[in-house]
Amino acid sequence: GNTNADSVVYHKLQHSIKARFLRFVPLDWNPNGRIGMRIEVYGCRYRSEVVGFDGKSCLIYTFSQKLMSAMKDVISLKFKTMQSDGILLHREGQNGDHITLELIKGKLSLLINLGDTKTHPSNAQINITLGSLLDDQHWHSVLIEHFNNQVNFTVDKHTHHFHAKGEFSYLDLDYELSFGGIPVPGKSGTLSRRNFHGCFENIYYNGVNVIDLARKR
Repeated sequence: GNTNADSVVYHKLQHSIKARFLRFVPLDWNPNGRIGMRIEVYGCRYRSEVVGFDGKSCLIYTFSQKLMSAMKDVISLKFKTMQSDGILLHREGQNGDHITLELIKGKLSLLINLGDTKTHPSNAQINITLGSLLDDQHWHSVLIEHFNNQVNFTVDKHTHHFHAKGEFSYLDLDYELSFGGIPVPGKSGTLSRRNFHGCFENIYYNGVNVIDLARKR
C-alpha cells in the first residue's frame, strides 16, 4: 500500500485468477492512528454465452467430419442447476456405441459404452464419476479431453486420467452432439433418463462456440 494520502501503489498479478469473491485484509494500522483503504480492481474481458434448458429441450450440434481429429477431441462447458439428475451431453453411433455425461444424485458420471458386448466383451463399458453436491445452483466447469486412447475428465479442477486400452478405436460415433438431453429417448437402448434442467455457459467443441452458433441459427 501507500505511505501517504495521495500516492497510488499499483500491483499487477503475474497469473490471472477467477474468483467469486475478493477479500482484502489490512495487516497494520497507520502509525499516526488513522486507517483508511481505497481499492480499485481491474479485470479482464470475459465472454459469457448462456443457454437455459427447461427439462424438456435439448441443443443438437451437427458438425462435419473436418472438425474431428484422429488425435484430439475436447469438449468444455459450465453448468448450474438445482436438479440432482439430468443428461448434460450425449453422443452415439449406429451400433449402439455412445458417450454420455450425466448428473446422477448430484454427481457427474461419464459413461463410455462400446455397445456390442459380443464383439468387445472386455471393458465394454467405462463409467467415471466425479464431484458431489453439484446441484447447488452454482457454476461448475467440465472438461473432457480425448487424446488417442487417453481420457482426461475434469470437474472443477479435479481430474481423472484414464487410459482406454484401445477401446476408443472401436467407437463408431455420429457427427452429432446433443446437449441437455437425448433427442430421441431410448434410441441407444438403455437410456431413458431425465433431460437437464438448468443453464449451460460457454459450450465449446474443439474450439467451436456451440451456443454462439445456435444464436446465429
